[in-house]
Amino acid sequence: MAPTLTEGALTQLMSKDTPDAMGDFQPVLQLLSIRKVTSGGSSDRYRLVYSDGQYHCQSMLATKLNDYFAGQNFTPKCIFKLTRYAINSIQNKRLIITLGIEKMEDYAEKIGNPASLDKVEPQPDGGAGTSAMDVDTPAPAAAAPAKAAAKPVSKPSGASNSLPAGFAPLHPIEALSPYSNKWTIRARVTQKSDIRTWSNQRGEGKLFNVNLMDDTGEIRATGFNEVVDNLYSKLEEGKVFWLSKARVQLAKKQFSNLSNEYEITLDRGSEVIPCEDENAVPKLKFNFMELSQLDSVEKDAMIDVLGVVTEVKAIDSINVKSTQKTVSKRDITIVDKSGSSVRMTIWGKQAETFQAENNPVIAFKGVKVGDFGGRTLSLVSSSTMSFHPDIPEAHSLQGWYSSEGHAQAFKSQSAGGGGNSAGAGTINRNEMKTLQAVKDENLGMNDESKPDYFTVRATVIHIKGDNVMYPACGSDGCSKKVTEVHDGWRCEKCDKTFPKPNYRYIMSLSVADHTQTAWLQAFNEPGEMVLGVTASELHELKEENEALYTAAIEKASSQTWIFQCRAKQDTYQDQSRVRYGITRAHKLDFAQECRDMLEAIKRYD
Repeated sequence: MAPTLTEGALTQLMSKDTPDAMGDFQPVLQLLSIRKVTSGGSSDRYRLVYSDGQYHCQSMLATKLNDYFAGQNFTPKCIFKLTRYAINSIQNKRLIITLGIEKMEDYAEKIGNPASLDKVEPQPDGGAGTSAMDVDTPAPAAAAPAKAAAKPVSKPSGASNSLPAGFAPLHPIEALSPYSNKWTIRARVTQKSDIRTWSNQRGEGKLFNVNLMDDTGEIRATGFNEVVDNLYSKLEEGKVFWLSKARVQLAKKQFSNLSNEYEITLDRGSEVIPCEDENAVPKLKFNFMELSQLDSVEKDAMIDVLGVVTEVKAIDSINVKSTQKTVSKRDITIVDKSGSSVRMTIWGKQAETFQAENNPVIAFKGVKVGDFGGRTLSLVSSSTMSFHPDIPEAHSLQGWYSSEGHAQAFKSQSAGGGGNSAGAGTINRNEMKTLQAVKDENLGMNDESKPDYFTVRATVIHIKGDNVMYPACGSDGCSKKVTEVHDGWRCEKCDKTFPKPNYRYIMSLSVADHTQTAWLQAFNEPGEMVLGVTASELHELKEENEALYTAAIEKASSQTWIFQCRAKQDTYQDQSRVRYGITRAHKLDFAQECRDMLEAIKRYD
């Protein structure tokens, strides 16, 4: 006996006009076919064909269900329950976005003789014969709204838990696409940036962005100029809002760490109203990584960590050469149960206002991994930090630190991965090695994905004078090489053109100690230490006087430094080799060096 399908389910889905349709109506359907579609984005998509025995139509599976769908072994002809969905309107054609699906049983035969729902003639009453292409009210939501007034919508008095009057139908974030036109989302603001300014050949302006989250996914929204004045103060971090009348477009991945392939642009007519029901949308989700595992992730990866603040450095500032602006920064140290600590850098207003009394627990989302002197972490514009988050992991960590963690010694990940006291800018004497020992111990040869760190006292004997620098992007946080075009220098990553580049060092140094010689790679900051000038200043010197340029490089030879280095194996044209990169260079303190030598002699007496 054939399984029973929900008769008329597909026509009901296409014409359903209540927002509760996303969860209350859960029809039993048959899966006729599965097609994997390569979207060109970060995830493939599954195109499915559903049947209710009378009609069949297409559906797209939400990308967050990809692994579940494959793991549950959904096969053609199987019977399933559609537990959650949304309807998108694409070029006047209705499409089901599957947000929840539950397999019931495998089946070998097609049930009934279903016809294509798109070819059904429309009925005047919009009943079971209505074509999906003729229904222009996106479901699941209320009926098509009347045109909203042109003036901004303000918060109404009383409760605001149901869809506000005049708003478009409710859509989950996962279902949004550039083809979505009339929609509303109910989302929590998980992160809000500072207001930033920009200037280029086309003019200047200001912008801000927010990360929005509902129970189906996250998306980034950006507002420019007048929108900043209208909406920046309204969109409070951590609060839930109804948002409608905005544009969905392809995401600019270089500016966001979210996995969504799309982003929202807020317009002057965009409508934002607070939602009184804070529980309608889940709170921020984390995927925490233990600090002891930082060596297992690549540089520039974006991760979530949970830690106890044990040290807060004084506020500092740096001058950004590309913009000639001064930016505030503050370094803090966090620890966790893994027995490790790491240096975290906070920037801008967050650095200026940061306070951490009584060792607070902080959840950091979307922080950037660096390898400058071991492993470090840094907040970026899209990062968030939540003090004392109300989650089990935070409560457990606070209890552990109060009872036993406060008396524990921690292994620092920010000074080459060893020692309990080596911090930013310090030299870990336990990692001091000769160049011969570095080669004898095969540092960097053990694992291509995991570097080794060492510290060496060595003298520069030669600097390759050709190609010691390259023209780089002038944007904050971008060091990509730029190319010269007719009207300046262009960065393809940032999609910007600059009047002149910001030069950065990329040098090869031959160094020696009393045991061996080696080639070290020095990038920008260590290069500035060794040569005593910025790469841009050295480039100007080269343009003005080649002889003085050569003399400046030769002057840096015969100088002895303490180099903190990173040894890592790479493969090029099927040949493996170890590259030694300088992460930090220290000038010699001869008095301290003598004291260390005396201590070493005493240990061998």
